[in-house]
Amino acid sequence: MYFYVLALHNTFRWIALVFLVYSLCRSVNGYYSKRSFSKADNAFRHWTATILQIQMMLGLVLYFYSPFVDTGFFAIVHPVVMFIAVTIASVGSALAKRKPTDHQKFSTMLAWFAIALIIIAVMIPWPFSPFAQRPYIRPL
Repeated sequence: MYFYVLALHNTFRWIALVFLVYSLCRSVNGYYSKRSFSKADNAFRHWTATILQIQMMLGLVLYFYSPFVDTGFFAIVHPVVMFIAVTIASVGSALAKRKPTDHQKFSTMLAWFAIALIIIAVMIPWPFSPFAQRPYIRPL
């Protein structure tokens, strides 16, 4: 089971990042061009939050089965801060959905998704990170 979850986690982390960056680009474009909030914008808002939540669940499963959790970064810092980032993105998605104007929807998505992306980018165990060196794509 560990290898299946690890494979899904490896795939979903890149899908989550792509969706978050793309949704952020859509919100920047919509905010500055003052266009209407389309069904596609709403779908990307929703699916970005959903994919991030799925990624968080996969990460929690790995948290209990992974041999890497023994180290400090992966035992406490990484999961807690990633949980905060996913919560920020989810709250931002929910708030954007409820805003009355298109401009407010884009600005809410822009602010909350940007904060989530910054937090996620800082907490990713990049290969050049002093906390944990990991390859971009881990072999199974």
